[in-house]
Amino acid sequence: MASSSNLAFRVLAIHGPVVDVLGTPLPQLGHVLTARFDARELVMVVAQHIAENAVRAIALQATEGLARGMMVMDTGAPLSVPAGPATLGRLMDVLGNPLDGGPPISSTTRRPVIAAPPPLAQTLPAEEILPTGIKAVDLLCPFVRGGKTGLFGGAGVGKTVLMMEFMHAVGKLYRGVSVFAGVGERIREGHELWHEMREAGVMDRSVMVFGQMDETPGVRFHTGFSALACAEALREAGHAEVLFLMDNLFRFVQAGTEISGLLGRMPSTVGYQPTLQTEVASLEERILSTAQGAITAVQAVYVPADDMSDPSVAAIRPHLDAVVVLAREQAARGIYPAVDPLASTSRLMDARLVGQRHHRTALAVREHLARYKELEDIIAMLGVDELSQDDRRIVTRARRLQRYLTQPFQVVADHTGMSGVTVPLDTMLGDCERFLDGAYDALTEQACYMRGAMPS
Repeated sequence: MASSSNLAFRVLAIHGPVVDVLGTPLPQLGHVLTARFDARELVMVVAQHIAENAVRAIALQATEGLARGMMVMDTGAPLSVPAGPATLGRLMDVLGNPLDGGPPISSTTRRPVIAAPPPLAQTLPAEEILPTGIKAVDLLCPFVRGGKTGLFGGAGVGKTVLMMEFMHAVGKLYRGVSVFAGVGERIREGHELWHEMREAGVMDRSVMVFGQMDETPGVRFHTGFSALACAEALREAGHAEVLFLMDNLFRFVQAGTEISGLLGRMPSTVGYQPTLQTEVASLEERILSTAQGAITAVQAVYVPADDMSDPSVAAIRPHLDAVVVLAREQAARGIYPAVDPLASTSRLMDARLVGQRHHRTALAVREHLARYKELEDIIAMLGVDELSQDDRRIVTRARRLQRYLTQPFQVVADHTGMSGVTVPLDTMLGDCERFLDGAYDALTEQACYMRGAMPS
């Protein structure tokens, strides 16, 4: 990163990834400082003014080798990344350096990582669903074109797999461009995703930005912003459909908690940073649609201890248009995707927006599944034969619907041995209507499990 200002400072103190720098005049908050040593360049972002002649900065690389008294340069500019069509097909880090072994990204355009959202007058409302071919999602909690969707769940319930399937489906159905932010995840997962996207032939229409689990909290905090800057540039370059994916938004919150503690702020509820709401909003409020195009966001959110009342979840959820909750109870039953049909919601589940047929069918399916859940304890204690005839019929159909909403995914076909399927929205609605009308009552539950459309 070239220095645009020749102002030199000195390292005053080093506390892990936090570096205190001495000198005047003070660089602005958010500006980038650099230090050269051991044939490498350390990049830092100014986070606090701690005295009349000292600032506190967050390092974006390991600080091993940095020492007190070393010279630091002020670049005079905020953190920025290369952006625009030149980034398509590339895998890069939070600073825009290539991670795919290719040449440096040749984009002449750089965008600040931290920026304000578009003016309210330029934004467009998100009022159209985005069918994905994933039955449980399209029926009960449809994704919103130009909106924000959160995939909530604890460890190991299938958030990443569902996100990868959605990415595969949208790339195939809509030929849009994708921007993927890997925030604080395992390098194994990122490596596998990169290779799978190349093999699927969709990498040339994708940008990947990684800030992995072993990197500093400054990197993990800024990775989502860097990826979002790339998405905004592609939207402005005329790509009408931009898909923004983040795995995992909780790691962004976690990185903010680490930075807050390192800066000496007093922790708030359950140890989270006092700026939790502001930090989440600074990211989410930039994911908007304008006349130039739509950014559709899908974000995986780890739920600590499967507790949906956790403050991090409570801070994220109000910003979302659709909430897909993945339940461990569903996964334990072999229901994949493990979508909880009663906890998952979408703002567009309104008859005026999705149509009377979709709204009526989704409501009826949800009612059947809710009644089945109410009766589960009675069935476990007394058996299904003790139920009334109407309740037995509801339970029979609910169990078949529950299994029908399972689906083999394309992205895990090599592991499961089952070819992935997608089901058009109209076909899925027709199948659900026939389940509700009793047309499939004679079928076994196994015949409804892990398949695409039903035979008409």
